[in-house]
Amino acid sequence: MDYDISQSFPSRSVGTQDAENRRIERIAHELRRCCGIHEAQFGTGKDSLSLSDAEAQVVEGYAKANGLWVPMEKLTDIGTPGMGGNENELYVADDLVFKVNNLMNTGSILALLDKALMHNELFPETFYRLYGFTGFGGRSVYPILQQDLVKEAESAPQIAIDTFMAALGFIKEERTGSFSNNKYRVWDLLPRNVLRDKDGDLYVVDAEIKRV
Repeated sequence: MDYDISQSFPSRSVGTQDAENRRIERIAHELRRCCGIHEAQFGTGKDSLSLSDAEAQVVEGYAKANGLWVPMEKLTDIGTPGMGGNENELYVADDLVFKVNNLMNTGSILALLDKALMHNELFPETFYRLYGFTGFGGRSVYPILQQDLVKEAESAPQIAIDTFMAALGFIKEERTGSFSNNKYRVWDLLPRNVLRDKDGDLYVVDAEIKRV
């Protein structure tokens, strides 16, 4: 397993972020290619694996072959369990947060990796790295995403979130916490998902995003 970790906010370069985005894109491309090969070989009929099961099988094999697999019983080695939500199980270690995503909102690993890339484009201050994958071998597979820990921060008030998104060129939608521009729709930007530090800077630590 590659335990190389990202640096703190001030020292992390744009080049480092670009390199990680390219890495995620390469992994997603390879996983998509392998899923296509699996579908071509075994089909999608009633006697074949479901698309989600086939994806899990492909990703598990890829992760184990490339040193990206973390056994479920080893998750506490990467951090102390924290308070998660419906979608993520959290582990915290020093300046890092690890999110084990159950795919509840995206439905697939490839969709989650795509969402991580969109998040990185929109909210580089809470840049995602792909740490690896975990799960129950032969059944369910879950991505592990990594972010820098935002310290000395509290939930941002909704009015501050609205102002922040307006500054990024987004239009506020009728539903609270939902915004859009000509490229993306972003929602679930509520105080539980956006932090404000002692200097007044905002950090979107979680968001739902899709392309328009």
